[in-house]
Amino acid sequence: MHMPVRKQLIWWGVGGLGLLIAMWLLGQAILPFILGAGVAYLLDPVADRLERAGLSRTMSVVVITFGTVLIFAAVTLLVVPTLVRQAAALIETAPQMLEQARAFTTSRFPEFLPEGGTVGAALTDLGKAMGDQWQGVAQTILSSVGGVISAVAILVIVPVVAFYLLLDWDRMVAQIDDLLPREHAPTVRRLASEIDSALSGFLRGQGLVILILGTWYSVALMLVGLPFGFFIGIMAAVLSFIPYVGVLIGGLTAIGVALFSFWGDPLWIGAVVAIFAAGQVVEGNYLQPKIVGGHVGLHPVWLLLALSVFGALFGFAGMVMAVPLAAALGVLARFLIERYRASALYTGQSMPADPPLPLRVELAPRGTLQAELDEARRVADQSQYLAGQGAIPAAPPRRT
Repeated sequence: MHMPVRKQLIWWGVGGLGLLIAMWLLGQAILPFILGAGVAYLLDPVADRLERAGLSRTMSVVVITFGTVLIFAAVTLLVVPTLVRQAAALIETAPQMLEQARAFTTSRFPEFLPEGGTVGAALTDLGKAMGDQWQGVAQTILSSVGGVISAVAILVIVPVVAFYLLLDWDRMVAQIDDLLPREHAPTVRRLASEIDSALSGFLRGQGLVILILGTWYSVALMLVGLPFGFFIGIMAAVLSFIPYVGVLIGGLTAIGVALFSFWGDPLWIGAVVAIFAAGQVVEGNYLQPKIVGGHVGLHPVWLLLALSVFGALFGFAGMVMAVPLAAALGVLARFLIERYRASALYTGQSMPADPPLPLRVELAPRGTLQAELDEARRVADQSQYLAGQGAIPAAPPRRT
């Protein structure tokens, strides 16, 4: 008996709601497993390529794990200490920069910041507050992040989960495909393929863009001698996954530091501006179109909305899941719009009824049916004759 589509939607809606409630209640506990699954998802194409090169799945995963551990150790030992040191120094210097900017503006443009005015007093209070509160804010952030992502989860659970999921990834995908409802399996496969294309295109493409921009900004700013240049370059590159946000925040920070450090030497200030201008030109005209492409379907506003909503609902786990959920919801929204445009609600015309099942007619030579009946009669007569001769034991009489 066929289950109506409306009833199927109710059951799947209840299942989806239960999944969201479980994620809301267990978000912090399952976060290491979500991170491990994300790592396995990103590295699965590398494992597939190594398998096509001749390695077994187990050996491919071992090679990927060894390389990932080496890269993680190198980044932890060489990059993270410099980032932390420069970030702390920039936080300590920021109040002094704000005070110097306020004094310069007051002396050159007194009409903008009158003595005792609201804006000037606000800037002064902001500088003092930054000096007093940044350390406490940093400690609070570190303690909250430490509660969410413990050292054990980062160093043990995430790599172990990623290793085993990567080892059995193709088998898990096949098992999930086997569990799909048969009636809707082609549609689900199509939507899953589009979600995978959007998500993988964004994550892998944007990751490569961030790596290229981070290398360019950090190295170029360090070469011109900008203080905190390494941290500012990495920050601008990481924020570039939202168009114009990275170059705006990073560029303004770099120019402010350059004005504070290179005052009276416009050549180096212009060099800092040129570095960010060149990075923006290359990103907009080559990196984004060639690497990320226009088929991704993750609009910056949609991405910001997903980060805000899922972060508010599910905390840090929601922010981690925001990008894949945004990709999935975007694909589902396009699918629903496609179905809406094909429906009577959009066209104003009722859909034609489904055609009846076709009647199958099989053509055979004349006399085929009579020949089959004669053959069946002959076999029955022969069986009865053999039973009478005792060759085939007759059936025992039925008791009444």
